[in-house]
Amino acid sequence: MQNGVNATETSEDKLLLHEVEELPKELGDFTTTGRVIPLSIAAIGIGILSAFVALGLLRLIGFFTNLFFYLRWSSAFVSPAGNHLGATVILVPIVGAVVIGFMARYGSERIRGHGIPEAIEAILINGSRIEPRVAFLKPLSSAISIGSGGPFGAEGPIIMTGGAFGSMLAQFMRLTSAERRTLLVAGAAGGMSATFASPVAAVLLAVELLLFEWKPRSLIPVALASAAAAVMRRYIIGLGPLFPVPTHPTFIGPKGIFGCVLVGLLAGALSALLTVSVYAAEDSFRKLPIHWMWWPALGGLVIGIGGWISPRALGVGYDSIGALLQGDMTVRLMLGLLAVKWIIWSVSLGSGTSGGVLAPLLMMGGTLGGMMATVLPNEGIGFWPLISMGAILGGTMRSPFTGVIFALELTHDVTVLLPLLIAATIAHGFTVLTLRRSILTEKVARRGYHLSREYAVDPLEILFVREVMRTKIAVLPADVLIKDVGQSIGSEHGHSQRLYPVVDHEGHVTGVLTRGDLRRVLQEHPVDDRRLGELARPNPGKAYPDEPLRVVVYRMAETGFTRLLVVQRNEPRRLVGIVSLSDLLKARVRSLEEEQRREIVLPLHRVFRLGARRRRVGPIESGTLDDSTKKNLMRNGVG
Repeated sequence: MQNGVNATETSEDKLLLHEVEELPKELGDFTTTGRVIPLSIAAIGIGILSAFVALGLLRLIGFFTNLFFYLRWSSAFVSPAGNHLGATVILVPIVGAVVIGFMARYGSERIRGHGIPEAIEAILINGSRIEPRVAFLKPLSSAISIGSGGPFGAEGPIIMTGGAFGSMLAQFMRLTSAERRTLLVAGAAGGMSATFASPVAAVLLAVELLLFEWKPRSLIPVALASAAAAVMRRYIIGLGPLFPVPTHPTFIGPKGIFGCVLVGLLAGALSALLTVSVYAAEDSFRKLPIHWMWWPALGGLVIGIGGWISPRALGVGYDSIGALLQGDMTVRLMLGLLAVKWIIWSVSLGSGTSGGVLAPLLMMGGTLGGMMATVLPNEGIGFWPLISMGAILGGTMRSPFTGVIFALELTHDVTVLLPLLIAATIAHGFTVLTLRRSILTEKVARRGYHLSREYAVDPLEILFVREVMRTKIAVLPADVLIKDVGQSIGSEHGHSQRLYPVVDHEGHVTGVLTRGDLRRVLQEHPVDDRRLGELARPNPGKAYPDEPLRVVVYRMAETGFTRLLVVQRNEPRRLVGIVSLSDLLKARVRSLEEEQRREIVLPLHRVFRLGARRRRVGPIESGTLDDSTKKNLMRNGVG
């Protein structure tokens, strides 16, 4: 069908020339179709592939760690903290950073950064397309960076790498951009699930940071990909949890709850400072009079010096995280580790090298919790480091649910669910109120794009055409002469209406004329003896009273027309009104009013006045008052 006003040309002269899809008669909770089945099958395959990609990345990290720090050929996963290089350790991160600088300049600049913002950018800007070479260069550069002592985690690179493989496979298939996004995110979630044995947290991270929607069409394939990767991990990497801890108390009491609030506030403050420090370092590097290719080398120098002072700050730091959760660190050691890790991580990340952020955040959050454990109630070994880890993820990444579930899956200690929820929510609230963007979205914003991470029901989804359409409209009889219609068009009512339905003697729509059509004809042929029906554009486009406004908006966006006739569904030629773009704005006005209008629905003075009346009058006893008095009292709320 066709109709409407073209907003891109004359705002009123063109009509839609092809059929538009009609809304099914039965509306449902979800819009998912059978396309989710082949997508899910493809996602499961991508999830299994992502598990092998994760294994390959971990082996690469182990290989380069052994090569750089122990001068041996081995892919076993080891910590660089046990090296015996002495002051020579300062040179190791510099060498790795120089290699990464060359790879970024002459290979792909997309390998710079910690992976998640790059994945977000690919989804938002590039139609969920990632270059195939990124799938090979990203894990290699990250392995070199971490293996040479970079204070990063493997999760960001594996998210980018898994997403790259998912995107690459999707590009061989005939898919929409939304479907490619689903498979890209399936690869990212599968990679994280296999790396950390955290399938549920991987899905939550995908929803909160990559999908930008909560719809079955994308959630089902991504969840299945994450589950498939977790199953495959058990065969090729091993079972979780990554950081087992002793069981903690099921209930910690009021003092413990207050401690969770305090830890949440401190973790939120630390999250804000970490975010600010990373981008302050990036701004400082931008001011240097050298090519960005050499920035990682300067960051490597800082890493080397920090690693010489505190070797535990180098690399992924899984051993240090485990020691924090087991209570094997002194306060002095934790303080030094937090300071050194913070400095080398923010500087090196700001320099544009390759590496993830989750593992460093876990370590810094754990050190904060470990130091707080000296003044907070004793709830068991590793309790406060664990709570602080979840809180700092919720604050820094603005993903509180991911932080809570991630901490649970890393430790399998479900007794800390409530404390984690409190601390992560408090930290999240602190950073939301103090920072406009998170450490992940700030990079996207600096590239000229805006990302909103709030989820809400669109008012256009729940309002129908019948609620906003105009029913008092002017119609033009098809048998009226053109020369007789000029006075009507010049009337006051005509000024507010730009699309005129043309109807026959039975009131059925035969076509439409725009205000521009009529003006043009009257100017060129002021005494035209033709009838309006001869000039009407046939096959007007339609909207139906029972359609959600979202469908109408999509129809207008697809065609460029901003006015549609509203007709009965069971009688498509029977006109009931017109809906325009300005009418659709009524839904937005209603939403704004709900957000901004403040009112007291039940004033206290009415409550007290009602109580006073009850005490003064007392109950109505049968026979003591006449019927009219009883009715008046009942109307005033007494009875």
